[in-house]
Amino acid sequence: MNKLYVGNLSPSVTVEDLKQLFEEKTLPAPEQVLLKPGYAFVDFPDQNSAIKAIETLSGKVELHGKVIEVDYSVPKKLRSRKIQIRNIPPHLQWEVLDSLLAQYGTVENVEQVNTDTETAVVNVTYATKEEAKEAIEKLTGHQFDDYSFSVSYIMDMDAAPPIQASRAKRGGRSSRDQGPPQPGPSGGFGSPRLRQPDFPLRMLVPTQFVGAIIGKEGLTIKNVTKQTQSKVDIHRKENAGAAEKPITIHSTPEGCSSACHMILDIMQKEANETKMTEDIPLKILAHNSLVGRLIGKEGRNLKKIEEETGTKITISSLQDLTIYNPERTITVKGSLEACCKAEEEIMKKLREAYENDVAAINQQANLIPGLGIFSSGLPVLPPSAGPRGAVSPVVPAGYNPFLVSPLFLKISFMFFQQQAPEQEVVYLFIPTQAVGALIGKKGQHIKQLAHFAGASIKIAPAESPDVAERMVIITGTPEAQFKAQGRIFGKLKEENFFSGKEEVKLETHIKVPSTAAGRVIGKGGKTVISHRLCKFSHLK
Repeated sequence: MNKLYVGNLSPSVTVEDLKQLFEEKTLPAPEQVLLKPGYAFVDFPDQNSAIKAIETLSGKVELHGKVIEVDYSVPKKLRSRKIQIRNIPPHLQWEVLDSLLAQYGTVENVEQVNTDTETAVVNVTYATKEEAKEAIEKLTGHQFDDYSFSVSYIMDMDAAPPIQASRAKRGGRSSRDQGPPQPGPSGGFGSPRLRQPDFPLRMLVPTQFVGAIIGKEGLTIKNVTKQTQSKVDIHRKENAGAAEKPITIHSTPEGCSSACHMILDIMQKEANETKMTEDIPLKILAHNSLVGRLIGKEGRNLKKIEEETGTKITISSLQDLTIYNPERTITVKGSLEACCKAEEEIMKKLREAYENDVAAINQQANLIPGLGIFSSGLPVLPPSAGPRGAVSPVVPAGYNPFLVSPLFLKISFMFFQQQAPEQEVVYLFIPTQAVGALIGKKGQHIKQLAHFAGASIKIAPAESPDVAERMVIITGTPEAQFKAQGRIFGKLKEENFFSGKEEVKLETHIKVPSTAAGRVIGKGGKTVISHRLCKFSHLK
């Protein structure tokens, strides 16, 4: 990643001219310079000096009458999911950057690069190359507080052919060589990276106010996003004809609250102008799995918020929930300021519950090595170490607490010894009508799935024409078969093969040797009790 392309060179430029230029700009002496007519390739000793060369020279220096261009030299076959963003304001909050990056796709990883420059630099990995391409196109030149982002592809060795990837692995540098992040102002880019989970605020607003919130040519909503440093999505095309539309706000807790206040204020002014007599309540959407902890034992948490804010809070019935709509509506009635104060307290409780769930998911990932996707298709990442050994919460990429719709699969595991070490066979039962979707056109989907997971995936013949379920046989390492299960589960969820009336469960039957049964059960049965979702039987 330290090889640079130097373009727009005059034909009269020599290698000595380039070396002299680097010396004048106090850049490290390059390890190698390969000069071609009109351009050159230059190897720098490390990433820090390469970034400094790009920032110092590209578009800013004239050599023999021509302004030179400098960027990373990345072969097309290695331009995939990884990009680098430079010239980021050092005071920009991580949450704001995360929200900005998420606009263009699922972000798998964000890594700060230690440099000598005053501005910040990050390396970003998207889930797909299409998302990375869109991010480069949209973020290049993006203005933020008089700073203009510079964005480039960096080498994605995962996209390399197997031979090249292995060579790169032998000769590549570890990210540990970059050293720890330097301390700086709290919350800014100079401080150690402590990523907070992105927990958006979801609101319901009357459809008749959507136009006023957006404003003429979108000026009103642009003003809201600019003042609050938030990303505001108004889902006006969802549920055509519905009396209310959802709004999703991505930002810091403070940014979400500020945006909520501005939106309520806009609706109140519009109501006054149209002489609307009814009060406009604040309606917050929250996943049902979080609402119980908001209410608290015997409703104490909710009563406390009502007393402290002078509001009346009600929550929609459980009967309104379906597998496709797992959200409940929290309605807050009171003055505008009282509703905004209640929003802060409600979101604080919901956010705490969500972060606890994320921590639990990450802990599960440690219990199941190599697990990449589980249950509802949520990627699970191991916790990253924060300052002084603290564990910082990591958001599973693509996790949305409002869209999680678990569905019902029966999974049976049988472990046995094969010639290849650590090979497992898993029998996964899926609805018969889902077989076609899993296989895909000309078998493309199941082939891609097997390639991704590194496992063998076969569908057993039907025992009879009217059989309700078909057996999928997955053979591979523990990591491979878990990945395959997660992808199959996610595919069936996407295709909606389960109705909203069905009971939502996930059952796993694992057969273990009788010699290991005691360890599974634990002293006094504590281990089994703490994992009630799993059912164990032992082999004799």
